[in-house]
Amino acid sequence: MQFSANLGFLWKELALPDAIRAAKAAGFDAVECHWPYAFDPALVKAALMETELPMLGLNTSQGDVARGDNGLSALPDRITEARAAIDQAVAYAEAIGARNIHVMAGFASGAEAHETFVDNLHYACALAAAKGISVLIEPLNRYDAPGYFLQTTGQATAIIAEVGAPNLKLMFDCYHVQLMEGDLTHKLAQLKDHIGHIQFASVPDRGAPDHGEVNFDHIFRLIKGLGYAMPLGAEYKPQGPTDLSLHWLENARLI
Repeated sequence: MQFSANLGFLWKELALPDAIRAAKAAGFDAVECHWPYAFDPALVKAALMETELPMLGLNTSQGDVARGDNGLSALPDRITEARAAIDQAVAYAEAIGARNIHVMAGFASGAEAHETFVDNLHYACALAAAKGISVLIEPLNRYDAPGYFLQTTGQATAIIAEVGAPNLKLMFDCYHVQLMEGDLTHKLAQLKDHIGHIQFASVPDRGAPDHGEVNFDHIFRLIKGLGYAMPLGAEYKPQGPTDLSLHWLENARLI
């Protein structure tokens, strides 16, 4: 199997271009990130070309983190900011050759938030499609992100159907889905046609996938059996230096 290093958590002490090089040296097949905007896209693209690693995706801006923001696209009173964040993400993704942008919903609830999120996704999908980029939406669990608008795969797939854009897909994070819904085996099989990217981390501590309540050897074999061939995103928090957390990778690549 192939794996992508999520550089929002792995080698986060390094500048993004150097983290890309570290991922290559460690044997990853791709990279992804959270918010790369502090780094010159030309330097990021140069590191990607040097390592020949694809950048699978990046997130729209969280907004004002000090104010408590975690995304903007479901906030009815922040539409102008949300669309500026979408513009920024698409432009950066185009500049570095990233395949996807994750449009973050933010903390909101209710019918108006739903309508706002759908409208902003229409905007994002049209803009991204013109650049050959896909849009991802990701349910987050209520423990790490209480009050986040998008919380379940059912809610996400209903929104995907409502928007109706061919480049809108589900980001299936095994960590978040296990905490909110469980039953990963059946969920992955049922939702495979909606999934644009898969991520993983141990549950419940969000560490490396070698412990906890989920048997990731089983999950990785299942995903391979479903015919999913894209790199899986290692979005976990190392307990110490990233290089010391990678003992799982060699065996997992053989699955």
